[in-house]
Amino acid sequence: MANVSGLISPSIPTLKRRNQPSFGISRSGYHSFDKITKRVFLCYSTVEQGVPKHVSVTSPSESRVPRRLSQGCKLIGCGSAVPNLKISNDDLAQIVDTDDDWIHKRTGIRNRRVLSGKDSLTSLAVDAANKALQMAEVEPDDVDLILMCTSTPEDLFGSAPQIQKALGCKNNPLAYDITAACSGFVLGLVSAACHIRGGGFQNVLVIGADSLSRYVDWTDRGTCILFGDAAGAVLVQACDGNEDGLFAFDVHSDGDGQRHLNASMKEETSDERKVMFGSNGSAVEFPPRPYSYSCIQMNGKEVFRFANKVVPESIELSLEKAGLSSSDIDWLLLHQANQRIIDGVANRLNIPDERIISNLANYGNTSAASIPLALDEAIRSGKVQPGNIIAAAGFGAGLTWASAILRWG
Repeated sequence: MANVSGLISPSIPTLKRRNQPSFGISRSGYHSFDKITKRVFLCYSTVEQGVPKHVSVTSPSESRVPRRLSQGCKLIGCGSAVPNLKISNDDLAQIVDTDDDWIHKRTGIRNRRVLSGKDSLTSLAVDAANKALQMAEVEPDDVDLILMCTSTPEDLFGSAPQIQKALGCKNNPLAYDITAACSGFVLGLVSAACHIRGGGFQNVLVIGADSLSRYVDWTDRGTCILFGDAAGAVLVQACDGNEDGLFAFDVHSDGDGQRHLNASMKEETSDERKVMFGSNGSAVEFPPRPYSYSCIQMNGKEVFRFANKVVPESIELSLEKAGLSSSDIDWLLLHQANQRIIDGVANRLNIPDERIISNLANYGNTSAASIPLALDEAIRSGKVQPGNIIAAAGFGAGLTWASAILRWG
C-alpha cells in the first residue's frame, strides 16, 4: 500500500515513527524534512532574519508554523451550492421502514438535499466555484488549474472541462477530475499545493462535488438515509513561503477495504444476445453487453470501525509533521459521514465540542463536497476567522483516507 512518502506501510499506519524522517512538499516534489535547509522549521525553535528565537503561543488561533518555503500556497476564497429539493427523515419514512428518531440517533442526520428536475452536478459546481472566485477577488481568466474532485461525474470522461467552459476561462486552463470519493477534496488540496509549489501555478480552483443520490438504492434503509448532493469549492493561491497555509498532510489508500464500500460495474442482462465468431473461428459473445454502475454497497459496521481508527491516527501524523499538537487546532473539520464518527475522533484528539465544525444534520453525507460545504458555511457565518488553523480529514471508498493541517486566509 502506497503512502505519501512512497514507502510501503501496513494497511493501518503506525503512529510512533519518531526515528523515521517526516515528509512534505517542496517546489521539486516530495522531500524529507530531515534533509532540507535550516530555513525550514517544523517546530517552535530558533529561526532566522529577526524572528524571535521562541514564539509564545497564547491561543490556538495565534499559533503559527514558522516555516520558510520558497513558494507557499494559501486558501483565500470559498463557495458552496446545494440542490433546492430537501428530503427530511420524515420524507424517507414514507418510502422505507424508518423514522426520524432512528436515523438521527444513529447518524446525526435530519435532512439532505437531492438533485431533481433540470438540476445538474456541473451547475452546482460552477455556482460554488463562482462564489469562491468572487470571495478571492480572482477573475476566471486568472485561474491556472481546475481540480474537480468527484466520483459521480456527468460525463464518463470527466466533468472538469465543462466547469472550465461554464466559468468562461478564456485562457483554456487545465481542468481534470480527481476520483477518490469522500477523501477527494483533501487530496485535491494536496494536489493544488503540489502544482503551485512544484509547477509554478498561481491560482488553483479545488472543487468537491458529488451526487450520490443517483447511486443510492432508495429501498435500502441502511444506505439511503445517509447520502445527499452538494458542491463546495476553494481558491488556492500561490504566496510567499512565509505565508504558507498548508502545513502538512498525510494520505493513504488500502484497496483491500474496497469490499466494504463500493459501487462496482455490473453487466446489464438481456435475453437477446447474438453469438458471433472471432477471427480464429472460436465462438465469442459479441457485441458485449453494456455495463452500468451498481447502487452503493456498504458494510456500515466495518466502515465505522475503519474511520474511527485511521482518521485520528492520520491527523496525529499530520500534526507531528507540522510540529503542532491538537491544542494548537482552532477547528476540527472532518468529512461529514456520521456524527458518532466525528465525535469519536474529536474525543480521541481531546478536541472539545465547541471546536468542531459540523453541518451533517442539514445535508447528510455529500462525499467530496462535505468538507468544503461545511468550511464555506463556517467562514461565511463568521465562525472561522482568517489565521485560524484547521485539521481536516476525509475518508471513504477505496478505501482512502487523508488529512491536512491548514490555515484559512
